[in-house]
Amino acid sequence: MTFTHAETFTTRPTLEGSFGMTASTHWLATASSQAVLERGGNVFDAAVAGAFVLHVVEPHLNGPGGDMVGIFATAGAPDKPQVLMGQGPAPAGALIQHYRALGLESVPGAGALAAAIPAAVDAWLVLLRDHGTWGLAAVLDFAIGYAEDGHAILPGAVRAIRAVAALFQEHWPTSAALWMPDGKIPEPGQIVRNPEYAQVLRELITAGADETGRVAQIEAARTEWKTGRVAQSAAEFVQTPHRHSDGGDYAGVITAEDFASHSAGYEDPISIEFRGHTIAKSGPWGQGPALLQALKILEGYPDEQLDPGTEIGAHLILEAQKLALADRDTYYGDVPVNLEHLLSADYAAQRRGQISERASTEFQPGQVPGMEQVLPTLVEVSDAVTGAGAGEPTVSKAGETKGDTCHLDVVDRWGNIVSATPSGGWLQSSPVVEGLGFCLGTRLQMTWLDERSHSRLEPGRRPRTTLTPTLVLKHGAPLIALGTPGGDQQDQWQLPMLLRMLIGGHTAQQAIDAPTLHTTSMPGSFWPRAWEPGGAVVEDRLGTELIEGLRRRGHQVTTAGDWALGRLSCVMRDPETGRLSAAANARGAQGYAAGR
Repeated sequence: MTFTHAETFTTRPTLEGSFGMTASTHWLATASSQAVLERGGNVFDAAVAGAFVLHVVEPHLNGPGGDMVGIFATAGAPDKPQVLMGQGPAPAGALIQHYRALGLESVPGAGALAAAIPAAVDAWLVLLRDHGTWGLAAVLDFAIGYAEDGHAILPGAVRAIRAVAALFQEHWPTSAALWMPDGKIPEPGQIVRNPEYAQVLRELITAGADETGRVAQIEAARTEWKTGRVAQSAAEFVQTPHRHSDGGDYAGVITAEDFASHSAGYEDPISIEFRGHTIAKSGPWGQGPALLQALKILEGYPDEQLDPGTEIGAHLILEAQKLALADRDTYYGDVPVNLEHLLSADYAAQRRGQISERASTEFQPGQVPGMEQVLPTLVEVSDAVTGAGAGEPTVSKAGETKGDTCHLDVVDRWGNIVSATPSGGWLQSSPVVEGLGFCLGTRLQMTWLDERSHSRLEPGRRPRTTLTPTLVLKHGAPLIALGTPGGDQQDQWQLPMLLRMLIGGHTAQQAIDAPTLHTTSMPGSFWPRAWEPGGAVVEDRLGTELIEGLRRRGHQVTTAGDWALGRLSCVMRDPETGRLSAAANARGAQGYAAGR
């Protein structure tokens, strides 16, 4: 069957080929990754090169002081996908009592108190060490070039700088020096440079200059990152109190010992079967299982009721997501979570029975054996404050940020495939560390200052991240790697895309271009953690009839514009023929796919 909105016209073609494919949220990262493939590198060489370029060209969306989550499969073990875990834990000094003693009721959304241990750089180096073929200098050459020689700054980065210009000038002088040279906000397209970060990358290469062999050189770079100038400078810098998003001035708690204490690595994914496909995600320290829960709930409906372009399909999708996200916000965290129950057919049927013809405005987590039901604080804040109606990232004048992320997918002719979502360490996260050219991240804002919560702030525990790339397999072989930026919306935007591709007959580009929607009827993962009971955000192209139908059902609908929601991309490989394909999002005129 064919779902609605499978128009023959698409904003770009679904690329087809047999050599290699890359898709990302910035054309320079896509081009850099593809260049690596063209020069004989594999998926992992290409992804690491593209990821470091993203640090440079999308500084408002990710940075080396942030985090990342990836999921991949190798040609040698296609049926054994792995999660690349680049989410650092809370530092040793990140104690609930310390934050409460400062008068805080939640972890701020901007400022070094919200910094988890940076793990993105270490994760990319681990992936390159274990599965790449190139040396570190060749892989980092692209990012060093853009940092030293410059690149055209994006309109989105300019908007972020403009939003926090007063904060930079009044409280964060190191950030003003880097992002507002001569005291002026850059113009879109202006060439900007970051020589300090280029020097950091050169020092990683130099650290292994006397080592013999690729692996030893990468290990030396990892040691330099975690114990050298970066760790020492960052730890010293945050000891000086600085402005946070709540208006207070505090020192950070991260230390050089924290940097040295954490190593990135791999984990087995969590997966379910859905309509003949295996959907693989990260564990409950992320939000990935919420997508799996929503799919299990929707599995019980006939195909014709799962079209996101129909009133019934849109309604069921919104309601299933509310239930899954309620469980996310009640039970998920870097703790043992009873996923066997949460992903079981019986539990999905029970949750399905809670969906009616009317929109729910309640927060409805289920009962999970062996787990205490610890409800999050429910705070209602207007759209004007939360930015709930927006699909693109929002940045407040205090540096508070929602949904800023980037994404990268790569597949090669040998059958290696990766999907990765780097994030955090945004230029507006906290002050630029003097001499480094980047700042620390703010992922700890996703923890609660509640000792009973499964996602509480606690040293050594990872914050429950929103980063959630997806790998789809069929008959034990990778088929699709996909993902999107978007904070709490990441899995919500992936869900309609998957339904359109796996059931509705859409090509990848048709599914990405098709109008989408999401719910805001859950506590936000970003400070100030607000929710909008019954809230739904839709693209206008879904049509007046559908939108009015949702309103009649009780959904509190916000229309976001025709092309406003989702920044999805994907790469694909047909396991039977080896044929490759790719597609990327046109919204925002920034993401691109390339390949042949």
